[in-house]
Amino acid sequence: MIKYNHPFHIIPTNPWPILNAIISWNMVIYILWRLSHQIKMNFILFIIITSAFSWWINIIKETTEQGSHSPLVSNGLKIGIILFITSEVLFFFSFFWAYFHSSISPNIEIGLNWPPKFINQFNPINVPLLNTIILVRSGVSITWTHNEIIKINIKNSFYSLAITCILGTYFTILQTIEYIQAEFSISDSSYGRTFFIATGFHGMHVIIGTIFLSFTFYRNMKINSNNFRILGFEIAAWYWHFVDIVWLFLYLSIYWWRC
Repeated sequence: MIKYNHPFHIIPTNPWPILNAIISWNMVIYILWRLSHQIKMNFILFIIITSAFSWWINIIKETTEQGSHSPLVSNGLKIGIILFITSEVLFFFSFFWAYFHSSISPNIEIGLNWPPKFINQFNPINVPLLNTIILVRSGVSITWTHNEIIKINIKNSFYSLAITCILGTYFTILQTIEYIQAEFSISDSSYGRTFFIATGFHGMHVIIGTIFLSFTFYRNMKINSNNFRILGFEIAAWYWHFVDIVWLFLYLSIYWWRC
């Protein structure tokens, strides 16, 4: 990012956002037109991951080395993450819509029953309840982290943030075990599809959130308490609270409702 004297005379020199958009659109076209070839898809995915990491590194340099993140830029980043989380809410809303559409009025192909009689549901008071407790506890610990940062108790904030990362990892391990022990698959009627798509995408968001928080933890371990990167942490915390709330709805609707 090159700056001139006037605060609004900013010339962007970061090619990664537009590159990510173009590559992602190409992947969508491949999927929609069924042109997917395993090698090509893997190559496109590799480019997306590489350019995304390059983009993030560039943003870190802008704030730590160039000092380009003024209050105006920081507000823009906050608005961006709010819009992103809003789009994620709509994304998961489509899964809930599909689930309730199928469950409230099950069709004759699945015996007019929900869940279908050949589906053995998970017991909601076993692993699903434990995962719920884990995520709720992680929401408490990340709020604790925020409070400790405000009080400038950076050492305590590291402990609570580490607890949050550990709980996120533990959730992922338990969900993986749950998938392995499942007595139905994604191909078993609309129930299997809605269950694995909704919980699977949420699990992917937990993994991304855990990586996000772990990276925030690593970055701030390298700097002193006076320069704690509060903006990056706040964005990660907002994302994590979103993940928590979505899981509560998933637990109540998919695991508990009509169990």
